[in-house]
Amino acid sequence: MSARPQRRPDWVYRDGTEPDERFTLANERTYLAWIRTSLALIAGGVALQALPVALHTAVRVAASVLLICAGATIPLGVWIRWGRAERAMRTGEPLPAPTLLVPLAAVVTGVGVLLLVALVMAPGGR
Repeated sequence: MSARPQRRPDWVYRDGTEPDERFTLANERTYLAWIRTSLALIAGGVALQALPVALHTAVRVAASVLLICAGATIPLGVWIRWGRAERAMRTGEPLPAPTLLVPLAAVVTGVGVLLLVALVMAPGGR
C-alpha cells in the first residue's frame, strides 16, 4: 500500500485535524469568488484602454492601472486568506479577519469617483 500523498501547502495542513468538508469547500468557493473579482477588475482596466472612451488619456491610464494592479494583487492576498482560514478551521482557532475588503473598496470607490468626475468634466459631458 502506498502512503497518502502529502497535501500542500505544508503551513496549512501540517497541524490540526481535517474539518468538515462543507467548511473546506465553502472556503474554496470564497477563494474562487475573489479570483473572479480579480479577473473582473483586470478586464475592466483592459477595457478602459481598449474601448474608445471620451476621457483624458491620463485619467484613462490612471484608472486602468489602478484596476489592473488591484486585480493582479488580489490573488496573492486571497491565497494567504484561504490558507489562514483553512488552518484556523483545522486547529479550532477563530477565523482570521478579512484584510482585503477595505483596500479593495477604497480602490473601486476611488476609480469610480475619478471616472465620474472625468466623464462629467469631459467636453460634451452633461
